[in-house]
Amino acid sequence: MLKNIFIGLFAGTVTGLFGSGGGMILVPAFTYILKLDEKEARATSIFCILPMVCASSIFYFKSSYIELKEGLLCAVGGILGGYIGAKILNKLSNRYLRIFFTIFLIYVSIRLIMQGIK
Repeated sequence: MLKNIFIGLFAGTVTGLFGSGGGMILVPAFTYILKLDEKEARATSIFCILPMVCASSIFYFKSSYIELKEGLLCAVGGILGGYIGAKILNKLSNRYLRIFFTIFLIYVSIRLIMQGIK
C-alpha cells in the first residue's frame, strides 16, 4: 500500500510540475515495482492520471494559466485519440508495447535535450 501511495505521490508531483509525465512514471513503476502486466499498467496509469490532472488543472485555472479555447479543442482530439489508443492497445502484444514506449521515451528525451541546448 505504501509503495502505491509513494508511486502516486511521485507521479502527481511530476505531473503538476511539468504538465505531463504521469504515464512515464506510472507505467514503468507499475510494471517493474508492482509487477503488473504491460496492458494493466497502461490502463491503470490512465485511470490514475485523471485525478492528478484534475488537481493540477484547478490550480492552473485559478492562476489563469489555461487557454480555454485551445485546451477545449485539444481535449476533443484527445478524447478521440484516447479511444483510438485504447483500441490499439488491445491489439498489440506486450513486446511491441514495450518497444514503442521505449522508442517514444528516447525520442522525447532527445527532443528535450536538444531544446535545452538551444
